[in-house]
Amino acid sequence: MNPLNPDKTYLITGAAGFIGFHLSKSLLEQGATVIGFDNLNNYYEVSLKRDRLEILKTYDKFTFILGDLADKRDVFRLFQEYRPEIVVNLGAQAGVRYSIDNPDAYIQSNIMGFFHILEGCRYFPVEHLVYASSSSVYGGNEKMPFSTEDKVDEPVSLYAATKKSNEVIAHAYSNLYRIPATGLRFFTVYGPFGRPDMAYFKFTNKIMNGEPIQIYNKGDMYRDFTYIDDIVKGIENILCNPPDKNSKGCRYKIYNIGNNKPERLMDFIETLEKCLGKTAIKEFLPMQPGDVYRTYADVDDLIKDFDFRPNTPIEEGIAKFVDWYREYYKKA
Repeated sequence: MNPLNPDKTYLITGAAGFIGFHLSKSLLEQGATVIGFDNLNNYYEVSLKRDRLEILKTYDKFTFILGDLADKRDVFRLFQEYRPEIVVNLGAQAGVRYSIDNPDAYIQSNIMGFFHILEGCRYFPVEHLVYASSSSVYGGNEKMPFSTEDKVDEPVSLYAATKKSNEVIAHAYSNLYRIPATGLRFFTVYGPFGRPDMAYFKFTNKIMNGEPIQIYNKGDMYRDFTYIDDIVKGIENILCNPPDKNSKGCRYKIYNIGNNKPERLMDFIETLEKCLGKTAIKEFLPMQPGDVYRTYADVDDLIKDFDFRPNTPIEEGIAKFVDWYREYYKKA
């Protein structure tokens, strides 16, 4: 396994986002050159994205470019000017439920935007393209744990469908234009500077404000909650290790990055209550369209190829999130 090379230039799309921020910061701390690209959309509070960027801008080797993946001219100017050697595409429209009412945003960002990244890698060749997929591609699969060998042909949300499309198109580009490409299926990422649209963040806001929290499927759900530091470590292991040629001569691979330990939603909430020192007012609701009952990552390939597996327990991860939340929002 090749170690992370700080002499490379890394392009990270979605650099003002949750995972993009943490990955950029880690790479910068190791001396790498990072080109961050983001459109700073208002899907959630832009102030949080700007605060992340302010931290990144304190590093000399960070350059931020404001632009939109859906604009091919923006993307091509980016590749032409900075000639990144390794590209990490984390820029996308996130959220399963939001995709039900706002499909256009997902087609523009997740389909057209990713197509433009692939075209950039085609015309300005890179050493490795790493891109974010999602555990959502597994849909209603009942076989556990979810393996990258499983069929993922029945997505239950448009968000999941766009992520599955990314994998298929990336495979075609890798095969046609010899682009080494690795897709990463992330499992319910959480932690400091996280996304306010995520359930754990919403729960925290409402518990702190004395408002009821909405718990779907009456709490009978399981998630493979994965702490952000484990996600970053997993990505960094992969960056300088593009896949070898497979049996068909294509340099393409997909990994799950998940905690490999599904947690019952009610247990997660109880841990959050304990860390906050407050009891939630609970409102139990039926399962929502697009939701799945359980996620569970098979990470055997991650262990075999990199001797690494995510392993942060929720007690530790939630405590760190709550500490950050109190400091950031100045709440006792």
